[in-house]
Amino acid sequence: MSNINIALVENSSLARMGLRDILKQAGFDGLIKISDSNSSSEIATNGSTNGSINGFTNGSISGKCQADMSEINIALIEDHDLTRMGLRAALKQAGFNCVGEATSGNQGLRLLAEKQPDVALVDIGLPDIDGIEAIERFKASQPNSKTRILMLTMHDSEKAVLAAFAAGADSYCTKDIDSEDLVQAVRETHEGNAWIDPLIAGIVLRQVRPPSQMKQSLEKRTVAIRAVEPEYEQIIESYPLTERELEILELIVAGCSNAQISQQLFITIGTVKTHVRSILNKLGANDRTQAAVRALRSGLIQ
Repeated sequence: MSNINIALVENSSLARMGLRDILKQAGFDGLIKISDSNSSSEIATNGSTNGSINGFTNGSISGKCQADMSEINIALIEDHDLTRMGLRAALKQAGFNCVGEATSGNQGLRLLAEKQPDVALVDIGLPDIDGIEAIERFKASQPNSKTRILMLTMHDSEKAVLAAFAAGADSYCTKDIDSEDLVQAVRETHEGNAWIDPLIAGIVLRQVRPPSQMKQSLEKRTVAIRAVEPEYEQIIESYPLTERELEILELIVAGCSNAQISQQLFITIGTVKTHVRSILNKLGANDRTQAAVRALRSGLIQ
């Protein structure tokens, strides 16, 4: 089977990585080309890829970054084999140290008690006790544990999201997250920040402000930013967010993608990206999630 070349065309980067590991374990040692559906035709015609394997650009992770992340211990609690293998491959490739895996809630509780990882990735839909109950039991039995919980699930319903945070989850991602965002989510969670998938940010947002405020059109205003580092305060004062940037920031907080923002505001995606870059610079944020969190904490978006 070592001479059999395989092309994997799968949108989910976690699923692609899991498939790749399964095939290699089965003895398919030939060239395995991996792509999403957008570049499938290129692979079909000439067998080439765009230089990105499993969601990471070749050489994009520096040795120093990998060394830093190798000190972060990760536990995986996920019953779906393909997803678990994809998670393991993505995290190991990024340099994290995976200390153990579990396929059920009870196994996960024993794993957390034994290994005391820095971050645990926990699925909601576990076969014995669900991930939410597992978190509640863990928090109750070990209230002083420093393990931080990242929920990773297909559930984006309001009930599931709010139940997970009520149980003690620190961050929440959906399973269609790409590998680079997964790495960012784990790092942010380890550093003590709450990483919320943009797809579900609107659910959390509805709990911190009344529905009437969700529908109010933004008025031109100047807002003091209280939740940014001091070195960015002067930038905000000198270059306040424009009315258009405030509109886009509110939609970012609500979980809208660039395409959705473009449709709602009747502007091009390129214009949206330009405004998003400006917003990130003014807020001193590294990404959209961090910008959304700062906007909520500061009262910039109410």
